[in-house]
Amino acid sequence: MIRYIRWCAYFCALLLVALLVNIARVQVWESAAYGANPANKRPAIERYAKPRGDILVDGRPVTGSRDSGQLLRYERTYTNGPLYAPVTGFSSQTYGTSFVERAEDAVLSGTDPGLSAFPLWYDLARGRPAGGNAAITVRSGMQLAAYAGLAGKRGAVAAVEPATGRILALVSSPSYDPAELSGTGARVQAAWVRLNADPAKPMLNRALRETYPPGSTFKIVTAAAALDAGVVTDVDAPTRTPDPYPLPGTSTLLPNAATGCEDASMADAVQWSCNTVMAKIGVQVGLNAMVEAARRFGFNGDGLRVPSWVSRSTFDTDMSQDQLALSSIGQFNTKATPLQMAMVAAAVANGGELVSPYLVERTTQDDGSPVRRGDRRSLGRAMNPATALRMQELMVKVVENGTGRNAAIPGAVVGGKTGTAQHGVGNAGTPYAWFISWAKAEGAPLPAVAVAVVVEDAAADRGDISGNSAAAPIARSVMEAALSPTPQP
Repeated sequence: MIRYIRWCAYFCALLLVALLVNIARVQVWESAAYGANPANKRPAIERYAKPRGDILVDGRPVTGSRDSGQLLRYERTYTNGPLYAPVTGFSSQTYGTSFVERAEDAVLSGTDPGLSAFPLWYDLARGRPAGGNAAITVRSGMQLAAYAGLAGKRGAVAAVEPATGRILALVSSPSYDPAELSGTGARVQAAWVRLNADPAKPMLNRALRETYPPGSTFKIVTAAAALDAGVVTDVDAPTRTPDPYPLPGTSTLLPNAATGCEDASMADAVQWSCNTVMAKIGVQVGLNAMVEAARRFGFNGDGLRVPSWVSRSTFDTDMSQDQLALSSIGQFNTKATPLQMAMVAAAVANGGELVSPYLVERTTQDDGSPVRRGDRRSLGRAMNPATALRMQELMVKVVENGTGRNAAIPGAVVGGKTGTAQHGVGNAGTPYAWFISWAKAEGAPLPAVAVAVVVEDAAADRGDISGNSAAAPIARSVMEAALSPTPQP
């Protein structure tokens, strides 16, 4: 009898071991597969069971959470959603996340290990701490100035602090309200279809993801390359450039929109935006030196993140001489994001050093305890300090008595460069209006802001589009907000 009991005990023990092995298999080896199974609703229910942390601008939340009373309980809400959408992105129970909502999702959703001193405890207890907050570098007054300046026209504004790389404004227009995508159901699906089908592309972040021919704003890169390479040693010396200028190796003549460009100096060419002079100077600098100069400014980079990814700005590395001439004035295949061109202006304003832009100032726990801080990161030197000083002088002349006078701010030092970029087959498209600039308060040791504005308003008359008339006033309003002594609401 005892023997049978012993065998029964052995069998029960074997069953127990098999049960433990199966539990281990499910919990360890196959847990990831079960968690990723679309039929498993538990991760989604747990994710939205608590309010999401907030994104803060000037210390105040521009996001929130609403108790929907549904299975996926808390939905995202947005304050001034269209104003901040290019920064926050959306957090949707149906379509996921984008931009800061995506980049800082672990902190905002409460799953980041840095939110707790004892993260293992939450793993064992199958819980998570309250969602943390992400304070971003954007200033509300500057964001509003950029948004109001574009006034719904297609375009973008990017503004950075030259010395630190902090992104102070990031606007894409037309915009959308990310709250439309927050929940579930037919309403959200209809909004998604409508926004993606809209020919104005309101969900496209033009400041970070769209690339444009930079036009004459790229002449700042070409002028800096010429000074660094020693091709130009006296910016006021005549350049012996005909008007129009025959593109090398072709019978094509490159004209000027401005007058008085024949034999103009490089200083005058920047001030009055002479295509002929800057195209010739680009050819004299040479392909290799121009490619290297563009690289130092951030073109052809491996992938900028702010922390959301930014489209690659490009300058061709294999061109004929005539193509190099056009590329040197921001045409041919040269393409840049508005953020990239703000970086060009920032490098000039910062004495030649290029600083990586960033958008998240710090992340914190729900009670304000720090998790991580955004760090200043140098990308190297875009030009020599002496070259940067000379480029500052040239850009100031553009605003004081050149093509960019609409950007002037009384009591401040402002440098700028206009651009009118041709595009389309045979340059038949309505030109894009560009303006890049930087501003320094009178008596201040360093410039406070660098700005890039692009306007691509297809409804405007071709003759009315120029960097000075369409883009410079927007840049001026953003710079005025930057120089304001107190943050604006």
